[in-house]
Amino acid sequence: MAHILMSTTAAHGHVHPNLPVVAELVARGHRVTYPVPERFAEPVAATGAAPLRIRTDLPDPARGEQWPDGGVAAMRLFSDEARSAYAQIADALQYEHPDLVCYDGSGWAGHALSRVWGIPRVELAPHMVAWEGFEQEMAEAFAFLDAPDGLAWRAELDAWLDEVGAGVGNREFLGRPDRSVVLIPEAMQPNLDRVDRERHTFVGPVIGDRSHQGLWPKPRGPLLLVSLGSAYTDRPGFWRDAIAAMHGTGWTTVLAVGPHVDRSELGEIPDDVRVAEWVPQLAVLAHASAFVTHAGMGGCAEGLWHGVPMVAVPQAVDQFGNAARIAELGVGEHLPAEQVTPEALREAVLRVASSDAVAGRCAEQKAVARAAGGAAQAADVVESLLPPARCLGCPGGVCGR
Repeated sequence: MAHILMSTTAAHGHVHPNLPVVAELVARGHRVTYPVPERFAEPVAATGAAPLRIRTDLPDPARGEQWPDGGVAAMRLFSDEARSAYAQIADALQYEHPDLVCYDGSGWAGHALSRVWGIPRVELAPHMVAWEGFEQEMAEAFAFLDAPDGLAWRAELDAWLDEVGAGVGNREFLGRPDRSVVLIPEAMQPNLDRVDRERHTFVGPVIGDRSHQGLWPKPRGPLLLVSLGSAYTDRPGFWRDAIAAMHGTGWTTVLAVGPHVDRSELGEIPDDVRVAEWVPQLAVLAHASAFVTHAGMGGCAEGLWHGVPMVAVPQAVDQFGNAARIAELGVGEHLPAEQVTPEALREAVLRVASSDAVAGRCAEQKAVARAAGGAAQAADVVESLLPPARCLGCPGGVCGR
């Protein structure tokens, strides 16, 4: 049995994608320590891992707190969190270092600790990964890091890395991982043919058992799920447009509006529209005829897993690229947020739901997603990186038993 540390940040899109992998590692007899704030302790504990309760200053959407859209503000948020989490984890595990660290692209505390402790690490990436030529082709998107504010932030990160003894600067620390397990459908990866397959292993979406989140009744007619995820839901105008778009069409429409929206802002809610702060998304998608999504990677993966036609309305960061990819795959359409009207949204939903071509592509991608290696293959990669077991019955414990 090995002791594994899982490191990420306190956000639904970072915690939930890796939980099936954590559950698989626990089922194989490994002990997993998972630092999270209290609000994520229950789902982590449900996998059999041990939640290490830590403090966090990251925004909590359930309390109406918003994440920045990107840039230096977002990077500083992650680096401040890394400093805080690093100190808390190092203190809690000072007498028992783990054998390996799993981390995602935001798990900077665990990444740094693996370097300081000199133990193996592997990225569990719930997002696209870099390809050959990535730095040149994406230079404009990351130009803010070479502006004065960005250079100042990078100097701060270098100072912290030097302080803890990580032995690397910010460029290598934020660069490509030594080894990576990619928890997304291959179809969602840009420039897949230029991805280093020695470094990155794609295992497809890892969809675990979420029956504890609740079930959803099978509808009598077509069902539309509309969700903007957990971080960008404060869009009352969008929700009003969705209601106006689908009312009277013969569809049942489910709006997962999040914690920021007051129902009084939405006007009268007709009988064919259901408004909820949160719904068990996988259970709803199992019955959905279409899915209007902000095109977060988690939502895209779940849509492909269930073979549901999508209308992608991206709000921020990587969602724009994901939305374009949905359209390229032929499993849905990209409707820019600024072009949303009740008419445009209704037409897009009815178009993707009635298209034989879209239905065919959705069926193909559903089959591919379910045939991928999933959590079991991810756990295989993690186990392959564990150091040899030490034997207490021989000198030096080096026999490997």
